[in-house]
Amino acid sequence: GNKVSSLSSLAVASVGAATLAVSLWMYHHNSNKNHKSDGLASGDSEVDGGDAQKSKKDDMLHREIDIDGSTADGLGRILSKGTITIAYCSTTGTCEGFAKKLHKEILDRSARNYKLVQLIQVSEVDWWDELLNNEGDSADDGGGSGGPPVLLFILPTWTDGTLPPNSQNLLQSLSEISTDWRVAPEPLRSSSPELQLKVGAFGMGSSAYDSHTVGKPAKEVFSCLVGKLGARPLVSKNVGGKREGKAKSKSLMVGDSEVGDSEVVFEKWMNGIVNSVIPVGQNNVIDGKKKPNGNSKKQQHVEEKKKKGEEDCACKSSGDTSKNEAGCCSNQNSEDNNEAGCCSNEKSDENDSMTDSLSEEEDYDDDDDDDSEGDVLDVEDMGNVIKSQSSSKKSREPKEMVTPKQAKALKKEGYKLIGTHSAVKLCRWTKHQLRGRGGCYKHTHYGITSYQCMEATPSLACANKCVFCWRHHKNPVGREWRWKTDDPKMIVEEAVNMHVDMIKETRGIPGIQMDRWAEAHKVRHCALSLVGEPIMYPRINELLHELHERKISTFLVTNGQHPQAINDLIPITQLYVSVDASTPESLEAVDRPLFKDAWDRLKTSLSCLKNKGQRTVARLTVVKGWNSDEIGGYARLIALGHCSLVEVKGVTFCGKSDASNLNMSNSPWHHEVLQFTKLLLKELNAIREGGDDLMPEYDLACEHKHSCSVLLARVDQFAVPDENDPTKRKWRTWIDYDKFQELAAKHAADPTFTFGVEDYVADTPSWAVAGADEEGFDPTDNRHRKKKKHPKYTKFDDDGIPTHDTFNEPLEEEEMLKLRNLMKEKKKIVGEATTVTELQGGERVIDDASLMFRGLTVSR
Repeated sequence: GNKVSSLSSLAVASVGAATLAVSLWMYHHNSNKNHKSDGLASGDSEVDGGDAQKSKKDDMLHREIDIDGSTADGLGRILSKGTITIAYCSTTGTCEGFAKKLHKEILDRSARNYKLVQLIQVSEVDWWDELLNNEGDSADDGGGSGGPPVLLFILPTWTDGTLPPNSQNLLQSLSEISTDWRVAPEPLRSSSPELQLKVGAFGMGSSAYDSHTVGKPAKEVFSCLVGKLGARPLVSKNVGGKREGKAKSKSLMVGDSEVGDSEVVFEKWMNGIVNSVIPVGQNNVIDGKKKPNGNSKKQQHVEEKKKKGEEDCACKSSGDTSKNEAGCCSNQNSEDNNEAGCCSNEKSDENDSMTDSLSEEEDYDDDDDDDSEGDVLDVEDMGNVIKSQSSSKKSREPKEMVTPKQAKALKKEGYKLIGTHSAVKLCRWTKHQLRGRGGCYKHTHYGITSYQCMEATPSLACANKCVFCWRHHKNPVGREWRWKTDDPKMIVEEAVNMHVDMIKETRGIPGIQMDRWAEAHKVRHCALSLVGEPIMYPRINELLHELHERKISTFLVTNGQHPQAINDLIPITQLYVSVDASTPESLEAVDRPLFKDAWDRLKTSLSCLKNKGQRTVARLTVVKGWNSDEIGGYARLIALGHCSLVEVKGVTFCGKSDASNLNMSNSPWHHEVLQFTKLLLKELNAIREGGDDLMPEYDLACEHKHSCSVLLARVDQFAVPDENDPTKRKWRTWIDYDKFQELAAKHAADPTFTFGVEDYVADTPSWAVAGADEEGFDPTDNRHRKKKKHPKYTKFDDDGIPTHDTFNEPLEEEEMLKLRNLMKEKKKIVGEATTVTELQGGERVIDDASLMFRGLTVSR
């Protein structure tokens, strides 16, 4: 009686749990049912040309998810028979490119068992609905046709081994499904082979950030789907083996951009995936070449093992075992069984445990030692590979910094590569001033001759991947120097020669002033800010000395992640530290640093500036919507170093890039940068007045409207009373370059000799001073307007209403009233204040009605 009662109670509880689970699925389905026609809109069907291929592809549909498009029938269900779904997310465009390549490969192979091959973005899917509520197919009704559903993931690695912010719904949903008591165990497992979901995953990452998190999102997704939810790995143990002349493929693999084998690993993974979807014999012609169809040595070996009674899986177990669907042994009585159904008798480290237990393939190699572990980062042996690579790094020679792919990308953008890790490029301001069209902000602020300035770097690698980097991350990344080291004298000599060669090539440019062109053959200044982190170069002091020997001034920019290198630096003309954020959180978001302690490193670097005897600069790049708040935090950082100068510059938008989420609205106008700088000055004065007696006084010194740049300078170092009016200040932010070279030479000969900022200052011309009518534009040059386009309005009031027309003539009151009413209408739509809208993918769009009349142009 008790037994029957217990069984009845259990049955009631089971029915109740099932009812709750069904209700839960229905809730998620109904609340998101419209996602197929809204967020999951699909593109047009792709039809390949050619009569020979047409018959093979008539029945294969191609749907690519596009937020802006839609189709009548929407997205196919992921769990439907005859459906292959490729889900991806991308930050730099690499994973998106891989996903499209896989999509095209499957279409080209014409898998006749699959009618739908769809490409979707992870962020656009309701994973609860897709994985738990398959409306179409069931084992009972026999609905649908074709092969079992296939789900393939191509995922990048974001900060701390997570997915990008807009795609984190995937891991969150999988975690919730796997732990929700209302969901039946292994809900994706099916007794019908036609309905059993098969999965594969490819992860991208960089061990330069953290070798333990490379491909972690892909591993976690695969682990949860196979180990907890009941999906099965797609790639069988007979696919991609030695019979194809390559190391075998697996369902889960990872590419490391730092190692440089990502494309090779992806090709291997893709081949295994495609060969699993389209079995050998169904369609074995690729590019006109017949692929092998018979039994391989590996298959013969497996048969021999079966005859001997050995288990056909990657692990060994004792006791009674039974084969699961993946072909792995499952010890029903063992507590060591992992979630994927494979038994494990050995403990593995944290890095291995996620993937070692998920393999359905045996780690067999018929050539034994022919395959190198370092050839590909096979995640099933990831821990061993990382250990092997780490130990081998000590014994082998340092590698070159730039890979062939990176070199190709850099050269395409105009970089002249020097040796193995340096580069030089001609600055656009050099060409501008050669044509008499104005110099850069350093000409306005510090008196450099722009057409005699060389922009270079001794290190293409950087420890940050800033969202505003105009280099679009074509360069390598790294936290420390681990590459070949070129001779500094060679670098300087080659850089100067290449720069002069580029100057010679400008002779045919219309408008070149030949007197300036002749002078430009002598390099007088070097901006070590081209790309990367120049201070990472181990022999940076020798390189700086070589430049000084040639009487070339040195402007070095660092991102503040190497404080010891800053402390060890010899005296240079001007040392910059980039201060891109005012809080630890915004620093992570804007700079995307490799160092975990990036914030502490930045503060330490700024503190080091206090002890430098020469000119130091805190350089702020303002990106609207990203780092333009918390101005008080910037002031506190600047106070750490008592910097000589504070440069505030608006970010320059350099076009859309897969490596950046910026858009034109993130670039501030000059008046916004000026207002930001005034607020910063107020915060600096507040710190000084608050009791910090050592805090120097700052004031507005210069501005360069063309660059959206404003300069704050220390009064005690750069201001003197004006001879004509002692009540006013006269600024001396320009540099006496000959005097600096003399002082630097004395210090090189006698390291005990020291000199300071005031020892090589020069008067700032009136046109460069903040508030001058010229707004920082050298009057000896002529402002050039592209295509004869001139601003429609030249002056505005505090509300952004135009007050002067294109000829700088005052507007009529009636016209101003009309414009004011237009702005009121705009504010009714977007609001009075500035609004920041974050779009899918992390892009932030700024809308401000007060800017509606700026940027308007007229031709005259």
